[in-house]
Amino acid sequence: MIASLDRTPLSRSFFDRPVLEVAPDLLGRLLVRTTPEGPIVLRLTEVEAYDGPNDPGSHAFRGRTARNAVMFGPPGHVYVYFTYGMWHCMNLVCGPEGRASAVLLRAGEVLEGAELARTRRLSARHDKELAKGPARLATALDIDRALDGTDACAMTGSPLTVLTGAPVPSDQVRNGPRTGVSGDGGDGDVHPWRYWIDGDPTVSPYRAHVPRRRRA
Repeated sequence: MIASLDRTPLSRSFFDRPVLEVAPDLLGRLLVRTTPEGPIVLRLTEVEAYDGPNDPGSHAFRGRTARNAVMFGPPGHVYVYFTYGMWHCMNLVCGPEGRASAVLLRAGEVLEGAELARTRRLSARHDKELAKGPARLATALDIDRALDGTDACAMTGSPLTVLTGAPVPSDQVRNGPRTGVSGDGGDGDVHPWRYWIDGDPTVSPYRAHVPRRRRA
């Protein structure tokens, strides 16, 4: 399968579009992580869009900080954040520079380098679980804050590159609320901005936002 996929890197103009156009168009694309131990090639199967100043769920909703600076562009760069004091998650910046929108990479199918990914994901029972969820994806690909700001559109030498792969037909793409994101009423995400390939076994399970209980 991998030999028949288009290995051409995606151009910066691909990412220089509204986030709600880029997010579903990333499904089926290839993410290549190059390490000293060898490469890992991942086919993207699930993503989520975050629309900066228009989106309370976005890290950039309240403006620019040292943590989220990469989100403000240029497009085609990698935004990595650390969450819950335990996990890293990877995003691809998109939209015009200064807009601060990004796509969270939630899940994917490891097409090459599964042996290497398994050494980092020892708890995975099957290969379909290696990158089933954003923290698992980042762990399997050895992604941390040191890669924040990486240019994923670089033609050579980048540790992270996104290739053309095989775009998914629109009738195979599904969308719904984002996982664990609160809505305007605090009881669930009001934006159906999670996109996934219908029926793909590597897609992560949906979990609604659970409001924190106030202590008495």
